Amino acid sequence: MRRAYGYYWRRLIGVIALGAGLAVAFVVIGSTWWQLVIAAVLALLMAQAAFLGHDAAHRQIFVSGRWNDWISLIVISLVVGMGRGWWQRKHTKHHAAPNKVGADPDIESQVLAFTPQATFARRGRLGQWLATKQGYFFYPLLLLEGINLHVQGLRHALGRGRHKQRGIEIAFILARLGSYVALVLLVLSPGKAAAFIGVQLAVFGLYMGLSFAPNHIGMPIVPPDVRIDFLRRQVLMSRNISGGRHVDFLMGGLNFQVEHHLFPSMARPHLRRVAPLVREYCHDLGVRYTETTLPRSLRDVFHFLNRVGRRGLDVWACPLATTLRA
Repeated sequence: MRRAYGYYWRRLIGVIALGAGLAVAFVVIGSTWWQLVIAAVLALLMAQAAFLGHDAAHRQIFVSGRWNDWISLIVISLVVGMGRGWWQRKHTKHHAAPNKVGADPDIESQVLAFTPQATFARRGRLGQWLATKQGYFFYPLLLLEGINLHVQGLRHALGRGRHKQRGIEIAFILARLGSYVALVLLVLSPGKAAAFIGVQLAVFGLYMGLSFAPNHIGMPIVPPDVRIDFLRRQVLMSRNISGGRHVDFLMGGLNFQVEHHLFPSMARPHLRRVAPLVREYCHDLGVRYTETTLPRSLRDVFHFLNRVGRRGLDVWACPLATTLRA
């Protein structure tokens, strides 16, 4: 549970330095279609910055809650351009009750159905047919997630109700997005500028989606009236992604989702160290501990969404055998 100051300062400074370097390269290269490569690299850098903002919001970086709050606000709203207030409110509810119907906002979607009941609620033949194919649409839809994250955050910041540091957050978001668009239009022609922003948002959304989707999609869904103890609530609904330190880097430590849910304020580099202890403890208690590879997890997400879209039916299963099976 010790802080990892050196680890986080290196990454915070590295994000700022790489961002400055990309800005210089962007201006020097000028108006060319090669700038789309810079757009993709910028998207990857923004996702890495968002991981740092996530860690700060969980108070993983500093002992001081005030320092963590400010770093998360600066990184998420000023560096990435997202709404910190909207994301933190949603993410806190998710941690309190992962995959629980009516409590976890991550499984309450107007686009995807995560339960057979949500599939039944789809209206019209087209809506129901799309639900049966939602696994095929899921990954292409992630290309729009970058736009969705920015829009939802800004809408929440400008909305009504109590909002901590609303004015500062709005100023940070507008400053980030305004300066970004202005610089792109200053260097590139309108057509290239639109393509640059489109590629950056698409790659950012896809990267964020591929980092978060394997964590819980396809794991058990908890009915609203079921109560589960803390250990099972966090372990049974979470999935770890196996791999070396390159996977830790690519997924921002979210590959240790079980440990992150059990110890949300634990510094990211310590999750790998505590994982064997958690795995052994769960084994001793008979609590299922799920760990798989990234390709397998993405395949599981695909099959789960399609199965739910078919209202939980397996079209390849024999009905008689399914009925008689114990």
